[in-house]
Amino acid sequence: MCYCSNEASFQQCCEPFISGTEFPKTAQQLMRSRYSAYVVKNALYIRETYAEEEQKHHSIEDILAFANAVDFIRLEILSTGDTTDGSFVEFKATYIAENKICELHERSNFILESGLWKYLDGHIYETPEIKLGRNDVCPCGSGKKFKKCHSN
Repeated sequence: MCYCSNEASFQQCCEPFISGTEFPKTAQQLMRSRYSAYVVKNALYIRETYAEEEQKHHSIEDILAFANAVDFIRLEILSTGDTTDGSFVEFKATYIAENKICELHERSNFILESGLWKYLDGHIYETPEIKLGRNDVCPCGSGKKFKKCHSN
C-alpha cells in the first residue's frame, strides 16, 4: 500500500511522480504524491509542485524541517471537484508530533500551470491535538502501544 493510502505500492503509485518520471494527471494524484513526498522527506518535490507564485514563500529548508518534525501516519481523501480555476481536494492528513496526534484537515486548491497540476493554496480547518500516553494504543494502526511504536 502506498503512503497516500492507495492500494497500489509506493513504487507504482506516487514514486513515479516524485522521481519525475511521470506527472500527475489529476489534482488528487498531485495531492496524494505531495503527501507521500512529505513522508519520504522529498522537500524539493513539494516545493516544485507549489504554483509558481507560491514557491517563493516556501523554502526547501522549511518544508524539510516540518517533514522531519512530524510522523505522518494516514491520509484520507474526503472530497474532490472542479472549480472555475482548477480543482480542489479536501483531505485529512493524520500525523504524530511531540507525542500528540494531530490532523491537518484542508481543502486544497490546485491549478494547471504549463499543463502541470500545481498546489495553489488551501483552507485549513481547526482540529484538536490529542496528547498520547505511553501506554495508549498507537494511532498508526499497528496495534502496539505508543511507547513501543511511534513515541519519541
